[in-house]
Amino acid sequence: MYKLVIVDDEPTVRNGLRSYFNWASYGIEIADEADDGDVALDVIARVHPDIVITDVRMPNMDGIQLANRLRERFPHTKIIFVSGHDDADYLKSALKLKAVDYIFKPVNLQELDAVVKRVIGTLQEEEKERKLIGDMQVKLVQSMPLLREKFLMSLIRDGISHPARIRERTEFLGLDLPLEAPYWAIAIQIDNIAEAVESRSARDQQLLSYSVLNIVQELIDRDIGGYAFEHQMGEFVGILRMNRDHPNEEELLFTLAGQVRESLDRYLKISVTIGVGEPISNLGSLPQSYMQAKEAADQRWFLGKNQIISMDNLEQDEDGFFRVDPAQSETILAALRAADAGKVEAELDGLYASLARNRREGMAYGRNVSLQLLLLASRLLLELNAHEIDMEERETELMAKVFQQETLDELKRLVERFLLQVCQRIGEKRSGKSKNVIERVHKLIGQRYADNLQVGDIAKEVFLSVTYLCLLFKQETGETINEYMTKVRVEKAKELLKDPAHKFYEVCYAVGYSDPSYFSKIFKKYTGFTPSSYRDYVL
Repeated sequence: MYKLVIVDDEPTVRNGLRSYFNWASYGIEIADEADDGDVALDVIARVHPDIVITDVRMPNMDGIQLANRLRERFPHTKIIFVSGHDDADYLKSALKLKAVDYIFKPVNLQELDAVVKRVIGTLQEEEKERKLIGDMQVKLVQSMPLLREKFLMSLIRDGISHPARIRERTEFLGLDLPLEAPYWAIAIQIDNIAEAVESRSARDQQLLSYSVLNIVQELIDRDIGGYAFEHQMGEFVGILRMNRDHPNEEELLFTLAGQVRESLDRYLKISVTIGVGEPISNLGSLPQSYMQAKEAADQRWFLGKNQIISMDNLEQDEDGFFRVDPAQSETILAALRAADAGKVEAELDGLYASLARNRREGMAYGRNVSLQLLLLASRLLLELNAHEIDMEERETELMAKVFQQETLDELKRLVERFLLQVCQRIGEKRSGKSKNVIERVHKLIGQRYADNLQVGDIAKEVFLSVTYLCLLFKQETGETINEYMTKVRVEKAKELLKDPAHKFYEVCYAVGYSDPSYFSKIFKKYTGFTPSSYRDYVL
């Protein structure tokens, strides 16, 4: 309901307006009335009406004076002037005040109806506008963290393009970032990103990001001052506002970095590498400090994970540039052909030790060299007809893993593991060991087919991994271990079924099956007969 206050020094006019017009049908209630402008001010201050109908001429404070006061104190209140005098000067004053309308006494109800409808329309439009503005303000408040993050991201990427507006923007976003002040940037990179982040659901990723930011921001607020935000998946950036009066800013910074690393490990069980840029003297130089921090964090490729790395660690000598000699690749290839695992390991140790000294383009070049070694080994398997059945799929998986490794040492272990497997495969091919393994598997299944024999049990007996044994058996025989085991059991069952003294369920248990129904299905799949129909057929 809208509230209305009637102001007129004539009681009959107030009574007429109150009694002879159906205000309720317009959603209006008469909150109060007054006989003069000065009295009306107190009434209006108390009830806060939406509409005031006021006489123009009154003894102490006329309607124009009242309207002037209302415009100052209650600018949203709608005013309708009523006058029994056709006075042009008063009419001009009313129009200057932007009164909603002006009607004459005696009041015509149809005219009043039209005026009230216009007032209600105006109030409704203003309500819509206020609601829209209110909704926008709520959305603005809700999106403020995102706006701050976007602004902070622009600071480390682009610096400041309009210094004159920076203060206005930081005040609007609620950020305490003076243009001229000392700053320091740090880059926090989550180690083992595939395991720590990418393996989580979208919800858990958001929860992890929130938790990391909460811990980092709390430590920054406590010890230094500044802001933390997520720059990209797995990387968080800290913009630290340093205190010129602190005697040892660098010590304070590295203490903070150590506390960040320890807290994330303790509370979230994640390892991080923290890169530290150089100090700068103003906000506009943040991109420089950030790029240094990012480059420092990327040095985990050479220095390892879970470290705090500063610009000092980026120093390299002029002889650090390194390129693989084709002769080195040939030496590794020869060691693979000879199935000399020790030689392969030694050559890889020397090669990756040299790559570790190559800080210039080190990450990209190290990956390229590793890809070449993997392809070289795969090609050799093909040449010697020693390749495995799913080699193409394994190659694709290996290539993807090359780009997932975060340190040179991890990359070396990935390549070394594959090359040693190639060595083993070539050695087995040349020594005939694979045939001996197949014979042992055949013998083992022939002896223990009646047991609950699993592929894992067989792999332990022949001292191979389950995966490698399955691949080797399939490649050498053309069938899987389970297919061969089933074939042995079915052949034994056929022998037993020829003797009527053996009941069907006894045959089932005797050949290693615990479920007669399942045994019957398997038997029919391989022979085309059910056990009973097979017995009838052979007898």
